[in-house]
Amino acid sequence: MKTRIFDPTRREVLTGLGAGFAASAAGLMAGGAAPLVTAQLALQARPATLVLTPGQPATPIWELAAVSHLGNVRLKRGDRCEVVFRNELPVPLAPVWYGLNGPTAADPLRGRAPTAPDATETSIISITNAGTLLADFRLFEDGLKHPARPLPIIAAESDRVAVDRDVVLLIEEWRVRQDGTALPPGREPKDTTPLYTINGQPSFELSTSAGERLRLRFINGSQRSVLAIKLENHDVRMIALDGQPAEPFPARNGALVLAPGARADAVVDAATSAPFLLHDGKEARRVGSLTISGERARERRAPMLQPLPSNDLPEKLDLKGAMRFDVALGAPEAGWIRPASFSTGSAPAFRAKAGRTIALALKNPAPVTTVFHLHGHHFRLLDKLDDGWKPYWLDTLAIEPGQTQRIAFAATSPGRWLMESVATDWAAPRLVRWYAVE
Repeated sequence: MKTRIFDPTRREVLTGLGAGFAASAAGLMAGGAAPLVTAQLALQARPATLVLTPGQPATPIWELAAVSHLGNVRLKRGDRCEVVFRNELPVPLAPVWYGLNGPTAADPLRGRAPTAPDATETSIISITNAGTLLADFRLFEDGLKHPARPLPIIAAESDRVAVDRDVVLLIEEWRVRQDGTALPPGREPKDTTPLYTINGQPSFELSTSAGERLRLRFINGSQRSVLAIKLENHDVRMIALDGQPAEPFPARNGALVLAPGARADAVVDAATSAPFLLHDGKEARRVGSLTISGERARERRAPMLQPLPSNDLPEKLDLKGAMRFDVALGAPEAGWIRPASFSTGSAPAFRAKAGRTIALALKNPAPVTTVFHLHGHHFRLLDKLDDGWKPYWLDTLAIEPGQTQRIAFAATSPGRWLMESVATDWAAPRLVRWYAVE
């Protein structure tokens, strides 16, 4: 009998698939002191409601909420965070942390079995890198009865970043029925209307003073759509992608294009009231606004925007000595399967030696754009001639129909890690495979 990915044996749990918890437990059993916990976070998976359509009843949803925090969850790079997770929903679930690298990342293949309904689990998560993270249980979407909301998490840099305000903008996509209820993804969306929110609001308003420097953390919390978001009449400068610093560069035409699950940090000097415009590939719509109120924050700004501190990813990758693999996205014959049916007994997409550079040729054979997400590592997007890479790191990539994109990463995190593939079609299933770094 195969061991399912989300139902590890007692022996697997105790021997350390959850690296952060296992390290702490091993220290205690050996008689030593456990590493110091520097932060605490209480999470709940719970039912909730959200008003999506004016004049309609609130829509039932499920959400991952931080009951220990008022406002955004803010941790620091280097924290060892004790996470207490309570599952108030009727299906087994576990939060998955997107954007964390290293052996202590909370990846389902390395963690415990999902938490049963009406149960509580405690674990230790090491915040190995600063950046915009996302905690999410929607990997378990086959069991979700309602659409669900993820939880943004800010892992702050060790040094203060010179901005006046730090704002999270979680963009979400909904498919709303005529009665005001919303359809979970993975189902045929007939007789529904697409609707988009920022921070749970169909019309989001951000109020600020003229001249304020804003760090805007855009998160595409939708599950199927590649979205473009634009703040009209402003110079938008990118400083991080998928939680990793980038050399500051201007957004093309002031617009950010984000695959589902992708994150982008931008800096904007507020100049004038302006709308946030969102484009879903079919039409542009106004989803919010920046409203200038009060007096100018200051008269002059330093023209140079400094890069964020490094998260210590390698400056160079050894492409000549790279281990190379071809990965066809979403193909059942290639081993892609729904998470609920996944087994650790299945063949990995590839096995790699720790410390080596891994180069993947990601082919999308589907007739629609497909989104790829890599757990455990960030990657460079390679140039078409495979002789260099784009000057930023990613963990999520949208690949157009029939196209092949090449990526590379340094295999620094030994273990078994998930890869995700999902077509940009609301009815398409989320699929997974795994890879090994040994």
